[in-house]
Amino acid sequence: MNTITVSKSRIAKEEGVVILPVKKYEELVARAVPTYYLTGKRAEEADALVNEGIREYRSGKTIKASSIREALRIYGKNRARYIS
Repeated sequence: MNTITVSKSRIAKEEGVVILPVKKYEELVARAVPTYYLTGKRAEEADALVNEGIREYRSGKTIKASSIREALRIYGKNRARYIS
């Protein structure tokens, strides 16, 4: 059996340590959200959407909310001001 030494300060700094058997780790990795890589036009559309969001954030056009419901409520109020 091999011994592993980890300093207490490192554990505190990293907020803990998790030790799992390899099979359990592989199960968790398999159930994790998959990573998708877009190419072509779909990738360009996604990049444009992200860039638009960044521009809106920097110009102060975004809202802060603790939930989607709250965000939609705030968005609706702000939108009604501009429509009227």
